[in-house]
Amino acid sequence: MQSEYIVLGGGCFWCLEAIFSRVPGVLSVTPGYAGGELASPSYEAVCSGTTGHAEVVKLEFDPQQITLPNLMELFFRAHDPTTLNRQGHDVGTQYRSVVFYSSPEQKHATEKAMEEAAGLYRAPLVTDVLPEPPFYPAESYHHDYYKNNPQAGYCRMVIAPKLSKLKLE
Repeated sequence: MQSEYIVLGGGCFWCLEAIFSRVPGVLSVTPGYAGGELASPSYEAVCSGTTGHAEVVKLEFDPQQITLPNLMELFFRAHDPTTLNRQGHDVGTQYRSVVFYSSPEQKHATEKAMEEAAGLYRAPLVTDVLPEPPFYPAESYHHDYYKNNPQAGYCRMVIAPKLSKLKLE
């Protein structure tokens, strides 16, 4: 088996981690930061909105079990790709919609998925599609956040409804 990986940003990384960790064929989901200038940023620095980094997840997946087009379809349903630098109450460039691809094939598949997803929304998609920059894993307390904190307010009010909407809970 030859696994692949792709880096996705669509709001808070806790949400994307909770979503994609439930998908068969996704081997690992690592929350982190990418797309900015600061090396090894902290959560606090990224939340300041001054680093240029987005909250992202790095997905490792088995393309024999789940295809990139299937992952991208879920990605575009899991967040609102029409809102610039925000998802719900999370506002700032760190919450932007972005795909960091690691190959020309991933770029093409992402662009095709965006064309298909555009029909689901009234407003144009604002998702950036960019070559993969350095990825910095988030601090350990962000890993498996929903799994470890299901009763936290953000988990109950934001993540749980998304999981239910996507039929992953």
